[in-house]
Amino acid sequence: MSIAIKTENCIGCGRCTEVCPGNLIRLREGKAYIKRERDCWGCTSCLKECKKGAILFFLGADMGGRGSTLSIREEGALRKWTVTDPSGITQTIETNTQEANQY
Repeated sequence: MSIAIKTENCIGCGRCTEVCPGNLIRLREGKAYIKRERDCWGCTSCLKECKKGAILFFLGADMGGRGSTLSIREEGALRKWTVTDPSGITQTIETNTQEANQY
């Protein structure tokens, strides 16, 4: 499995269902769920569309993740990228989307 969906964070916007190339994510009772986790190849399309941090991407051990997860949350112009390791320690990187491409 490459992703997990935290239904408590899901607002049911459906953006993840629209971008999943495998058509694996569905809405049920206003919350997203993944139909067949084993079929997810980890493209991260849904992760990038979720603005509420409801989708967790598992960082593989081959990437040095040791079971860590990555989530993305948007708060206004800030995009927060959070990595959580299995012990619960988190590290967050914030980027300002309005200033990101200024040269």
